[in-house]
Order: sequence, then structure tokens, then C-alpha cells
Amino acid sequence: MCHPSWGRARTAAQRLSDLARLRRVRDRIDREYAQPLNVEALARGAHAYLMTRRIERATALLRRGDLSVTEVCFAVGCSSLGTFSTRFTELVGMPPSVYRRRATGAAAGMPTCVAKQVTRPVRNQEAPVAEPQLA
Repeated sequence: MCHPSWGRARTAAQRLSDLARLRRVRDRIDREYAQPLNVEALARGAHAYLMTRRIERATALLRRGDLSVTEVCFAVGCSSLGTFSTRFTELVGMPPSVYRRRATGAAAGMPTCVAKQVTRPVRNQEAPVAEPQLA
């Protein structure tokens, strides 16, 4: 298990990265508002941040174990179960149904703050790759 301060450092670094991305989008809009802007490209940066936050909240709700995957999907603001499941799998490394099943047992007895750090999603298909098991 990693040292708890590593999880806090990663969380802080990710939040700073997210804020920097949003500031760059905002600053570009402020600088170039009179020019034709590619709103779709600007929105992609903001949407990645939003989806990461939605998946982060979804992991917390799935760990609780009292809501179905569909209920969690809609509770975090997603309107498509397919898109939610695909993005969840990309960020977390497993489908939400598998995560829910594993997390409810694995997080039992674990302080919420530790469970949140350990299971926090990362962005842009950076889900950890499973290490080969050595016999």
C-alpha cells in the first residue's frame, strides 16, 4: 500500500492540472473572443474535467453499494449509460459493475478518506495496467 501522502500529492497535482486546463480555456476565450474560436475544441478541455469529476463521484456512490450502476449514472449527471460505462472503464480500468462488486467488499473497514485516495480516477485513459502475477 502506498503512503497516504502520495495519494494526497497526486490528488493535489491532478486538481492543479485540471484548474490549469480550465484557466487556459478561459484565458483563450478572454484573449480571442472577437476571433472565430473552435468552441468544440474548447469544450473538449472542459468536458474532460467534468467527466473526470463525474466518474470520481460515481466511484464514491458505487463504493457505498446501495445504488445500481444505472442510478449512479444518472445521479452524477450522465444521460447515457453506455457513454458513462465506457468512460468509467477508460478512467478506472474496469466497468462500473465490476468496480461496484469489488469496491463494496474491498472498502469495508477502510476509512473513507483512504478509500477515496486509493480509488480516485485518473484522466485520459490512464487506468493502471494490471501487473502480471508471478507464481
